[in-house]
Amino acid sequence: MASVARSALMGGVAFAAFFVSPAMAQGIQNEANLAVDSQPPADESASPVGNGISGADIIVTAQRREERAQDVPVVVTAFTPERLEQLNISEPQDLYGAVPSLVAGTQGSATSDSQSYSIRGQSTGFLSSPAVAVYMAEVPVPASISLPLQGGPGMFVDLENVQVLSGPQGTLFGRNTTGGAVLFTPHKPTNKFEGYVQASVGNYNLISLEGAINVPIVSEKLMVRAVAAYEDRRGYTKDIVWNKWRDDKHWYSGRIGIMMKPTERFENYLLAYGTKSSNNGAGFIHRGWNENLLQAVGFCGNPPIPFLGVSCDVYQAQTDQANAIGPRRTRMSTDAFSKIETWGVINTTSLELSDELMLRNIISFQKLRSDYGTDQDGTPLQQYDPSVQNADLPNFPIPGLSELGLPITPGNVYVNGNDNWDLPRDSLEQFTEELQIQGTMLDDRLNFTVGGFYYDSKPDRLWGATSLNFCPALFTGLCAPAESYTGVSNKSKALYAQSTLDLGVLTSAAAGVRLTTGFRYTWDTVSGFNYSFRHDATAPGNVICSVNGATPIPLADVANDFDPNFVPGLTPAPGSGCKFDATLKSKAPTYTLGLDYRPTSDLMLYAKVSRGYKAGGINTFAVRTETRVFQPEKLMSYEAGFKSDWRLGGTIPFRLNATYYFSKYNNVQRPAGDFNTVTSAQGAQVLGASAHVQGLEVETSIRPFDLLELAATVSHTDADYKKFEQLVLTPAGQFACNGGDFPNGLVPAGEVADYSCNRFQFLTPWIVNLRGTLDIPVPEDMGKMSLFVSYSYLSSQNTSPLNPPEFNGVPVEPGVTFKAYSLLNASINWRNVGGTGFDATLFGTNLTNKLVPVGNSGVFQTLGVWSTNYGEPRMYGLKLRYRFGS
Repeated sequence: MASVARSALMGGVAFAAFFVSPAMAQGIQNEANLAVDSQPPADESASPVGNGISGADIIVTAQRREERAQDVPVVVTAFTPERLEQLNISEPQDLYGAVPSLVAGTQGSATSDSQSYSIRGQSTGFLSSPAVAVYMAEVPVPASISLPLQGGPGMFVDLENVQVLSGPQGTLFGRNTTGGAVLFTPHKPTNKFEGYVQASVGNYNLISLEGAINVPIVSEKLMVRAVAAYEDRRGYTKDIVWNKWRDDKHWYSGRIGIMMKPTERFENYLLAYGTKSSNNGAGFIHRGWNENLLQAVGFCGNPPIPFLGVSCDVYQAQTDQANAIGPRRTRMSTDAFSKIETWGVINTTSLELSDELMLRNIISFQKLRSDYGTDQDGTPLQQYDPSVQNADLPNFPIPGLSELGLPITPGNVYVNGNDNWDLPRDSLEQFTEELQIQGTMLDDRLNFTVGGFYYDSKPDRLWGATSLNFCPALFTGLCAPAESYTGVSNKSKALYAQSTLDLGVLTSAAAGVRLTTGFRYTWDTVSGFNYSFRHDATAPGNVICSVNGATPIPLADVANDFDPNFVPGLTPAPGSGCKFDATLKSKAPTYTLGLDYRPTSDLMLYAKVSRGYKAGGINTFAVRTETRVFQPEKLMSYEAGFKSDWRLGGTIPFRLNATYYFSKYNNVQRPAGDFNTVTSAQGAQVLGASAHVQGLEVETSIRPFDLLELAATVSHTDADYKKFEQLVLTPAGQFACNGGDFPNGLVPAGEVADYSCNRFQFLTPWIVNLRGTLDIPVPEDMGKMSLFVSYSYLSSQNTSPLNPPEFNGVPVEPGVTFKAYSLLNASINWRNVGGTGFDATLFGTNLTNKLVPVGNSGVFQTLGVWSTNYGEPRMYGLKLRYRFGS
């Protein structure tokens, strides 16, 4: 493998030598990422294009330059605006089932706003950088630390296309991309006066408004495009304690693009955007208790333990009530909420240095702030309330709780809230700078991209969290919350080069064979601190540090580093602080080496080897100094496939694309529970595993006759751990693959647990999507009408990094395996209704109204409770759009 790296490095050096020699240059590529005018008009996309398959000629930028998707030796799934509308895709989770090997969703996080991507088994791990990076206008959007969140709502509005790239993309893209990348390409301003207004209504009181206007201020010189969107929808989970609907939507966003072309050789594109979301948070549904654990720690008993526990019937009563009200209702002790604010400015400058070379500079500044409060046990008890900042606690008797004598405070009022809390979970600013040169040589037989990238993400204020976990039922409303204050910074620098050479320039025997070589070297620095403690219930005014051996620093000193006006609700005495600092530096090469060959104009064969790398990070949930940091991931990927377009019988357009990949995955970042026996603090650590991942992805489409197009995507992913071990520290022991070697199936503290038999986390082995589009004949002056139907099958998925659902029939982590399910979506589209200029779409999703889990608490063994968050029920509505201008 070292020889491959050396070859890639030599190739990168050679490319740099080529481009500085103008005498060797023979041609120049058009500027990358100007796909606006390459797409068919919106009202024509339903018609056959290219070879007769809709969307056949979509232009993508998977290699940082304009190319037909079928000409790129990379697995890329691209969505035009029309396809996004047909599938009713408006958030990441809507892509689940529509893209091979992709899993999208909340990944067990505490808020439905937090949605991330997993491709080919590479996911956003706990506290780690994303394995699938999200880009807007070629720039990575800010990524949250406490949640698997990149960007915010509104990203799917007014796009030229969405591209999902599968596999390591670490050569040409600027952030960690061992799994792939999702590229959002916004509509750029054009030289036309045009725009649209759109309104949608639907069940669950859906109201959605959207509009865009494009104005050429100075013809061909200065053009502006402005976009605004708003969505409000009632939730589908009723919280009967607070009389609120959880899992709702309420957000608005705006975007403005300014294109300046003062000369034919110079162009500047300025993009500014902003999004704000505020809703009632996720509705977790309580499913049950780990009664054995509750009895072991004395929280309940039959008979109850005096002065500590209650009868276990008190806990069971909460489960009985949850079962009685059903999976679309909940009873939460916290008035949950979720808030996201993000905005940014991206500027792309392009200058043709000559007819042979183009210089591009992409600079951006973005901000992200997220905050949430939640109750993940789904009951009025305070067993697992991991975030209660800014959230009210009940000041009224709760049915089903107060009649059991809980809480025991006067008037049944919870007194363990913190009304003065005003800290976000994440608040960061991000700066990026990329300088790039593109060009072609040797009569367009060689194209290349060379550049440098800089990334700097840091807190713009103090982050904080309060939590109420593992509170005995007898003390509901009284337990003192734990507090944590955090900040994490990331810096990354990289140099890269990639080229594609038609080997026919060297010998006619290699005509049609192209060699792609790319090399990137990245330097990362991650630094951060954590300051966490819990209040000592036995000695008011004292705190117990979570991390053994932490450096005592007063809380006020830490807070004042960020905000001089910050006054926490409960401030420990000077010298009683509990802080740790940590820094991790890493560096690594990534590269791509590939061949593609066209034996005919309609068939491309390709094979490539890629190396991916994802930076390590800071574990802000550490309860021991030795677990403060975790190391980088590395991935070797081997891939081969083909892309083809045919005409069956000489007349029927048919497309078939397929690829097989095999990956060696080292130091897989997997979270695990942790316990400090000295401080009695519960936390987390990040383990490193090794695994092999392989899979097959197939995409096909056919138009058997002019009015009907059928398409399908199928993917199968197989992943196996080769080594996954942990030294058990929890006194209660740990279920593991080698548990049979010990009594009761538990690996005791001090022994090594083997998890290599576990299923991969956030991986769906089989994803099948079948879809059809039928053009309905109507008179030409009545517009164009089509019916679209999509069916997706998704096999079972494991959501736990460590624990299986059960061991020898005994529940270990119930609910962590999501069962296989299928979804049926459909839409009827009528464009230019009766020649009025209006487009109408009647849409429906989850038409069979499946109850689909999208999140699981995963703390049955650590906190003794099990809860589930469910996805959207059947949704339907009507969308009207009016287009104006040329």
